[in-house]
Amino acid sequence: MRPVGKDCLIAFGGNLYSVPARKVRPRQLVEIRATKSQVMLHSTVLDSRGETLLAMHPRAVGCGVRMVEKAHWDGLPTGKGRRTTAGEVPVQPRHERPLGEEAGPLPALLNRAAATRVEVGRRPLSVYDELTGTRPFTTHRTTKESS
Repeated sequence: MRPVGKDCLIAFGGNLYSVPARKVRPRQLVEIRATKSQVMLHSTVLDSRGETLLAMHPRAVGCGVRMVEKAHWDGLPTGKGRRTTAGEVPVQPRHERPLGEEAGPLPALLNRAAATRVEVGRRPLSVYDELTGTRPFTTHRTTKESS
């Protein structure tokens, strides 16, 4: 699984592969199925025809290669105006369900709103000094050291 970039490119194996701009949105996760000779990029959601295949490219040799079909860029913003996407895929919220206790502990930890509600215990630093057997840097000598 890899995220789609704003330029409709997906990084895989040190190379970039294009997907159609009209079928994806930035940061959408795409499943990569690769063989020695091909890279197939699949959506995680069925399209109107019940298919998931977005693009198929020959596998790049080496690193830093861009495997791009120019037609995939149709629908990308041209830089005029404030538009950020022109795809047919509606922009969906990042989280389809509220992240809380019912979603599990990991999603709840990752949810920024949940993290702001965490109560943190407060205690003096001397507690940690006792636990570690150290003492703070002070100019006062204890009774043990003065003898």
